[in-house]
Amino acid sequence: MPDLSFLFSQYGRVVDLLPEMVLILDGENRILDANKTAVDELGVVALPSRPKYIFDIIPENERTAFRKALPFSDQMSLETKFYKRDGAVIDVTGLVRLLRLGREKYWILFLRDITEEKRKELDLLRFSNVIHNTINPIQITDAGGKMIYVNPAFEKVSGYSSEELIGKNPKILSSGKHSKEFWYEVWTQIISGKVWVGRVENLRKDGEPFFTELVISPIIDTHGIIAGYLGAHRDITEQIILEQQLVRSQRMESIGTLAAGIAHEVGNPLTAISSLVQVIQRTSTDEFAKEKLDLINSQVNRITRIIRELVDFSRPSTHEVKPTNLNRIIKEALNIVQYGKKVKDIAFTLELDEQLPDIAVVPDQIVQVFINILMNAVDSFDGRNGIITVHSRKHEQKIEIVIKDTGKGIESSSLEKIFEPFYTTKATGQGAGLGLWVSYGIVKSFGGDIFVESVPEQGSTFIISFPLKGV
Repeated sequence: MPDLSFLFSQYGRVVDLLPEMVLILDGENRILDANKTAVDELGVVALPSRPKYIFDIIPENERTAFRKALPFSDQMSLETKFYKRDGAVIDVTGLVRLLRLGREKYWILFLRDITEEKRKELDLLRFSNVIHNTINPIQITDAGGKMIYVNPAFEKVSGYSSEELIGKNPKILSSGKHSKEFWYEVWTQIISGKVWVGRVENLRKDGEPFFTELVISPIIDTHGIIAGYLGAHRDITEQIILEQQLVRSQRMESIGTLAAGIAHEVGNPLTAISSLVQVIQRTSTDEFAKEKLDLINSQVNRITRIIRELVDFSRPSTHEVKPTNLNRIIKEALNIVQYGKKVKDIAFTLELDEQLPDIAVVPDQIVQVFINILMNAVDSFDGRNGIITVHSRKHEQKIEIVIKDTGKGIESSSLEKIFEPFYTTKATGQGAGLGLWVSYGIVKSFGGDIFVESVPEQGSTFIISFPLKGV
């Protein structure tokens, strides 16, 4: 075997001090020499009398690729696998140098163990695939809070694309429902390296709210410094909506029970007061007294009307449920509403689907629903001109009636309360705040729902839906 010691150093085997593995192969792929690192790791022998072949320490499925990788040029990179001294397989990478001495060729391999790096890369790949494909919305920010990654689930729930979110602060999604103190506490906790868990309300790109349970975990590097934050969301929007509907339903049930009691306790005294007022009106000749008695009588009638609405809502309907065409009910409601003085400057537009199927409801109750909503639309103009559009359509397994006005609209703070009993945006004496509450209860009793969208100074849209069943 030729003496190749000069290849290492004139100062001795300096390569034995290198952390990399150094191997010298001849043209027949025999290991002619190895530095100390290679001897310790691979179990080969330095300057062996009977050299081993390189393929003795390469797994069989890697040998063909290794043969093809040996360079015909002066230098190239190489990645393969080796058997260690204990039989374990490691990944290695590095450089291969071609050396020509006369007619002989030698290869010098400078390689390092990258098994741990490969493992980390694989772990990272698995982690990234899980994060990318999970159904839970995930966002990752840098240490300053700017988003550097969002997964497809986050894009879906937020309505934004990743391009629109990357580089932005998460406050782009803020609903404004959480105070500065709330977010101060969140940041205080996570910058201290602790995990924060809580519920947040954000806004989609289209302005619709979405609710999530959020876990924010600091991402800490090997030096113990926070490099960023991972926010894992669980979309609970549907759950929150159901909770709100349950609370509203329980509230309505309580009000219904209260209404029955009010009707009993207040109704009889009101009847007596009304009778006495009428007796005095017939016997009195004092014009001043008659004027005040008329005022008393009108207020008694108003109270009676409110109690009647409460009672109608609180007790089961005795009206007949029968197949009903909602287009006909809409026209009846419009005929009633259009007689009012307030509508002289308002244009009504009908866009009705004439193929609308019948549904099982109580016609008298549904016409009251449409009258209540149409009258609210009329009142929203405050005497100004405008347009009210009524549209009927079949949508999936529902019938939807859309009543849209160009009135003054409703403030967002009022939208959440608009279907609550006794809540009204009208001036004192102009409304009892029961119309929409009663309407909501009627629609719900037939398995339907009412939604409202509104923009101040632009108008409101009420969407009343009924299921296509039970006819």
